[in-house]
Amino acid sequence: MTGFLFRCVLLWAMLQRGSMQIAVPATVLNCCEGDILLLLDSSGSVSNYEFSRLLLFASELLRPFSLGRGHVRVGLLQVGTNPNLEFGLDVQNNQGSLQKALRSVSQLQGDTNTEAALRVAQGLLTETEENVPKIVLWLTDGVQPGDVDKPMSELKEQGVSVLAVSTVHGNYQVLKRAVTPPLESHLYSVDIDNIEIITEDLREAIIKIIRAERLRVVDLTSHSAVLQWRPVMSADSGGYYELRYNPVWKTDPETPLILPGSFSWAELTSLQPDTTYTVSLRPESNQRLFNTLYVQFTTLPDVLSPAVVSVSDSGPGQIRVSWGPLQPAQVQRYTVEYGAIPSGRVHTVMLHSQKSSAVLTGLDPGTQYLVTVSALHVNGKERAMSVRACTKEAPPALVDLQLTQADRQEVQVAWQARPEGLKGYWLSWERENSHSSSSKPSISSVYLPPTSRSTQLTHLAPHSRVCVSPVYSSGRGDGICCTAERHTDSSQWG
Repeated sequence: MTGFLFRCVLLWAMLQRGSMQIAVPATVLNCCEGDILLLLDSSGSVSNYEFSRLLLFASELLRPFSLGRGHVRVGLLQVGTNPNLEFGLDVQNNQGSLQKALRSVSQLQGDTNTEAALRVAQGLLTETEENVPKIVLWLTDGVQPGDVDKPMSELKEQGVSVLAVSTVHGNYQVLKRAVTPPLESHLYSVDIDNIEIITEDLREAIIKIIRAERLRVVDLTSHSAVLQWRPVMSADSGGYYELRYNPVWKTDPETPLILPGSFSWAELTSLQPDTTYTVSLRPESNQRLFNTLYVQFTTLPDVLSPAVVSVSDSGPGQIRVSWGPLQPAQVQRYTVEYGAIPSGRVHTVMLHSQKSSAVLTGLDPGTQYLVTVSALHVNGKERAMSVRACTKEAPPALVDLQLTQADRQEVQVAWQARPEGLKGYWLSWERENSHSSSSKPSISSVYLPPTSRSTQLTHLAPHSRVCVSPVYSSGRGDGICCTAERHTDSSQWG
């Protein structure tokens, strides 16, 4: 009982301490418009201390925001055996009421039924204003949250940004799949005693999502830029956007692009590399007056292909060479040249500009090659890059040579083989000299077709050496040998 009272006093004291810290950054107060739904793990796996720390963290995190319709709306949904909506998005219209409500929250205990709470969250967020950004901030210990992949994916498909804060006990893979990228600013795993260290970073991530007016560059290359903005008009409003962009050094105005009012992004193409552009976006509507949005960006320096060349899928007789980036609009063709080091014959392959890899075949096993990929660009420039690549050693063609006694005078010779490229086999052995027991044995040999895997030999000399060699079109390869041993007491070969 004493421990319970101590925890209650601790919770009250921590929230009271938070309520007295009322300094508000002026730059944050009126910056944003959007909905934030706190998804708070209130199950039995969360200790009373962790629960109080999560509430205090939420209190400090949200303190700088102006609340209410047209600003930031905050709701709190607790996760337990059954979800509990502590307060909806339209209830707290000022910081005083929000802070008081957070101090009044009691822990549910019970199971961690996150999936059921997410279904409630979907209903809440689909009923809100369509044109404001929406955030689900999941505060959890991450212990056995249940099957949340599907409902989290459905939330994100509805345009909801999912951010998560977990104690160090959380299931990182589940949390990683749940949150909206980028992970580095939307997913935090932190010790509950030090949770305050992420407050500013997480608040900044939230501000980036719900900042009321902004025109952002979300993707940039040397020749293109993707712009994104928060839509301020609905599809049936009759409004439109007027988009203009120019290099900063150019004074003549460009013809504006007219985009429907339902658009929230645009891609600018055919830009000049390493060039600074200024962009203006002006919403036009008969219903209200909107501010013109501006952004400035610099395209990346031009990267001529090939900028990277790599080798993979190496085998005894082939390698795959790949290159990038793929630039079909800027490249006429690719040329791949390769030859054995140091002085092998150079082979050339010409490829279409849509190709980004080629398989080089007919190579020698266990050999180092110099591979050069060059690109002829449409402006007449040529760029080349070289790499060294080694083919793998060829596996032995013959394995497992065995000699077996067939009868008193015959021996069965059998072997295993890899038939790739074989033209046959060369079999040699020492034959017993029938004219004199003291004379040296004679050497016999025979060619066998590539389908052969065994044969029989007669009149082998004692301790005869039996050898089988693979035959290629270029000649004989390395073979394997066995010594035939005959046991005198039983006339057996061993």
